[in-house]
Amino acid sequence: MEILVCVKRVPDTAENEIEVKGNDIDRGDLVYSVNEWDNYAVEEAIQIKDKVGGNVTVITVGDSDSEEVLRREMAMGADSGLLLSDAAFNGSDGKGISSILKAAVQKGKYDLILTGAQADDGAGQVGGMLAAMLDLPYASLVNKIDIIDDKKIKIGREIEGGNIEMNEITLPCVLSIQTGINEPRYVGIRGIRKVASVEIPTMGASDLGMDAGSVGAAGAKVTRKDYFVPVMGEGAEMLTGSTEEIIDKLIELLKAKGGIK
Repeated sequence: MEILVCVKRVPDTAENEIEVKGNDIDRGDLVYSVNEWDNYAVEEAIQIKDKVGGNVTVITVGDSDSEEVLRREMAMGADSGLLLSDAAFNGSDGKGISSILKAAVQKGKYDLILTGAQADDGAGQVGGMLAAMLDLPYASLVNKIDIIDDKKIKIGREIEGGNIEMNEITLPCVLSIQTGINEPRYVGIRGIRKVASVEIPTMGASDLGMDAGSVGAAGAKVTRKDYFVPVMGEGAEMLTGSTEEIIDKLIELLKAKGGIK
């Protein structure tokens, strides 16, 4: 099975103090790593490959620094990496990133395409957009994958109330992976050294057959106008007492504020 996993280099929130600067965050001295959701997607792809055979390719849109996340995932067990990098890609919105990935996907032949459920922007839109552009079946928030045969898989999706929805989906397809589907393996120094000198192909707009004006800031339909930390309001009122007492107090508060009559 040929599996493609879309990954992204993002600020490591465990290692950074994130501060807002203008319409973005201050990126001056940030430590970066692979997006957490994407790491689960790569682990799942490797486990599928171990069960049924095939190859796992990791792909990212970014600058030359993004090679580090590709190498990290290759050290984890992915077979190869592909960097999509071009000055024309800078400032791409979700649709632009999806268009770039679509062009790369069409250069290959993949049975399964995985993305993380969301990345640092929190929009969670690239997986769905990519599937729509490729006209492929799609499922989001996937936390279980069982291979039925080379044409069909069974997937579990996290839905409201902590329930799991099970579905069968035909291949090829696109899935957005939820955290908790597995436990990503540890990447040791030996693995990192092993892939340190492996050549990672880079493709730009012309290699992908794309019009540079259709992506990047020039082609973006969505732009961020402002980015700020909201002003702190008054503190929350904490209700104490037994469950019954708290319920009575809450009802009285709601009545006093016009929430209920």
